[in-house]
Amino acid sequence: MNYLKTLIDLYRLKRQAKFTPKQMRTLQEKKLRKMLHHAWEHSAYYRRTFEAAGITEGQLDELPLSCFPTLNKKELLGHFDELVVPKDLRQRELSEFDAQKSPDRKPYKGKYHVVHSSGSTGKPGYFVYDEAAWSAMLLGMLRAALWDMSIPQILSLLAKRPRIAYIAATDGRYGGAMAVGDGIDQVGAKQIYLDIKTPLTEWIRQIKEFQPNIIIGYPSAVKILAELVEQGSVEVHAIRVISCGEPLGASLRSYLEKIFQSKVVNFYGASESLTMGVEMEPEDGMLLFDDMNLIEVESGVMYLTCLYNFAQPLIRYRISDSLTLKAAEENSPYPFTKACGLLGRNEDILWFEDFDGRREFLHPLAIEGFCIEGLLDYQFRQIAKDAFEMYAEASENADKTYIRTEMMGQMKKILAEKKLDYVQFYLVFVPEILPDPRTGKKPLILQKKEAVQDEKSVIAG
Repeated sequence: MNYLKTLIDLYRLKRQAKFTPKQMRTLQEKKLRKMLHHAWEHSAYYRRTFEAAGITEGQLDELPLSCFPTLNKKELLGHFDELVVPKDLRQRELSEFDAQKSPDRKPYKGKYHVVHSSGSTGKPGYFVYDEAAWSAMLLGMLRAALWDMSIPQILSLLAKRPRIAYIAATDGRYGGAMAVGDGIDQVGAKQIYLDIKTPLTEWIRQIKEFQPNIIIGYPSAVKILAELVEQGSVEVHAIRVISCGEPLGASLRSYLEKIFQSKVVNFYGASESLTMGVEMEPEDGMLLFDDMNLIEVESGVMYLTCLYNFAQPLIRYRISDSLTLKAAEENSPYPFTKACGLLGRNEDILWFEDFDGRREFLHPLAIEGFCIEGLLDYQFRQIAKDAFEMYAEASENADKTYIRTEMMGQMKKILAEKKLDYVQFYLVFVPEILPDPRTGKKPLILQKKEAVQDEKSVIAG
């Protein structure tokens, strides 16, 4: 997508935000029916499950979406090869592609953008976007990032070649890092990545050298940069701050706006659909992009139907985020559904301190990449300013000695990268790791007060 075409398409997409609620519902319904027919014709999985539910092709244009079967992550992983539409996509080959030592933003086979999910609800999976879906997603992301700006204001901003710092997990096929990088390339901006595994001293050096004026990243990571600004370690003159990847609390939003003297754009996305909504004013709530997705909430359970990704159709796909929906009223300034009470990943950062009082952090996403045979799940809990525990759940016949060796080795490498070699850690095997009943997700970082039932198998790091 070239620069001029990007701006034209962005203008068209921004115009949809001025539709009436009725026009938006009509557009969403049209896109939904197109996706249902596409899935029926091209996905063996959906044809089979639709027919098993008693749905015929003639009913695809009339049945309400609630009549169609739902899909969860386990089913997606189990039927991946027959669900995806392109015949040259196979889960085993994607796993091999993802296992490459030096992941980058290059598409798989030159045409598929592969997103490795974080695995916060169990086994990681893959979400694949073809070029058309990726371009549609990037436009939605740009619309959200520049939500309150007119096209002339956007042109003025881009003419100044903004310098963008992205602060998050950047060393893998994380959707956010890949999408932000491609989006920045499309508008001709300059960029740097600050990985959450990089020591703070390196953050400070790069910020001073690059002097970014737009900050994008996990709110927990952007908060650390704000603290560096507040302490006088660096100067940042931000014209825009964009929070993504984690829930943004009201108090943290207020703090970031105070330190950076800039409005904070709260962006909502997930691996399953990297562009889902935006929030500019907390009192207005999160606006869900109904022209790109259809989101349902039934009995507290959220289901996503992506309306633009025809390579890997996701119809009534269960997502573990928790929210309540409020339909747009006829006099609403925007035609989009509002999400209230959004609850998603909100992990605590592990902060450590050495003997000289120097502090360094370890972000949850830097320590959730373990993929070891027999390891079902794991969690962390800090127990001192220079120590933490790891809890591991193994399968019934797993080799715990092997799991222990792999986890300890990988953890030591992660700590060395952050110059946290002085930190002690311990491995505890537990019978089962349960999800948080409030969010449905398994927190990676446990609070100190939370109890863990262990098997009394502790190994010092």
